[in-house]
Amino acid sequence: MTIKRSLLRRATAVAATATAALVLAACGGNGDDTGSAHNGHGTASPSTSAPARQGDHNAADVAFAQGMIPHHRQAIEMADLAATRAESAEVKKLAGEIKKAQDPEIKTLSGWLTSWGEQVPAGGAGHGGHDVSGMMSAEEMKQLESSSGKAFGTAFLQMMVKHHEGAVAMAKTEQSDGKYGPARDMSGAIITSQSAEIAQMNTLLGNKS
Repeated sequence: MTIKRSLLRRATAVAATATAALVLAACGGNGDDTGSAHNGHGTASPSTSAPARQGDHNAADVAFAQGMIPHHRQAIEMADLAATRAESAEVKKLAGEIKKAQDPEIKTLSGWLTSWGEQVPAGGAGHGGHDVSGMMSAEEMKQLESSSGKAFGTAFLQMMVKHHEGAVAMAKTEQSDGKYGPARDMSGAIITSQSAEIAQMNTLLGNKS
């Protein structure tokens, strides 16, 4: 009888030990699985990649957009004057091409700034913008507005050469310092197109002398 009780107690103790071992193993396994799942989720979390997508532009891109908008607006204002004041058909045609190219770019630049949460330069703020390369002063714009015929054509070409040179300089800065792909693409197009127009305008000025 004593021997049977002893064997029963021993069997119960072994069973309890085995059960405890199984419980501990299960807990340990769950802990490992949880840790692996957490670590995996952490590395694949969408939140870690979102800032990278939002950070595809930098301060140079913002400066390019905010500077080019008033610059283009003034070029369009000058081009509008040419439609009624210029005598040369070549000058009128060039002015029309300038307006056609730059008006859509203003909309694109404004859209970028809005999407970045940056301020879009206000329109109709006068002829200021001395901080923007190549911008005409208020006095220069008054001189252009008050001229007509051949005098207007010469003044328009001279001022637009200076204006374009400023735009090319701004675009080159964007090429070297900017990060946003579409802005860099636009700056490259500006360099190509406006450099060609500068050469064309210098030729027209040479023909007038």
